[in-house]
Amino acid sequence: QVQLVESGGGLVQAGGSLRLSCAASGRTFSPYPMAWFRQAPGKEREFVAVISGSGANTYYGDSVKGRFTISRDNAKNTVYLQMKTLKPEDTAVYYCAAARFTAPGLSVSLIDYWGQGTQVTVSS
Repeated sequence: QVQLVESGGGLVQAGGSLRLSCAASGRTFSPYPMAWFRQAPGKEREFVAVISGSGANTYYGDSVKGRFTISRDNAKNTVYLQMKTLKPEDTAVYYCAAARFTAPGLSVSLIDYWGQGTQVTVSS
């Protein structure tokens, strides 16, 4: 079992920045690819970013490329999502996830563990 706890969400104006954190506990963290997904009201859960166990490889969803950066600190069992130039359409609940693979466009079917989510609201 892996427990994931997100933090860092909140309300921010368009153009602003936020950094989300996800603290992992339980099974060994470092081998797991880690991902971020988001879900807006009435929409399906959407892939945002994924990072390999070593941190060497990352992939991003098209809507966040160039604005969001995923990173991890295996010594702290933590994965981060730095979000810049935020837009109102980035408003969603953001979920941290432990994935089976590192791949672009990661499907929710390839997620083994989910966090409880943290709300990000971007005002215009």
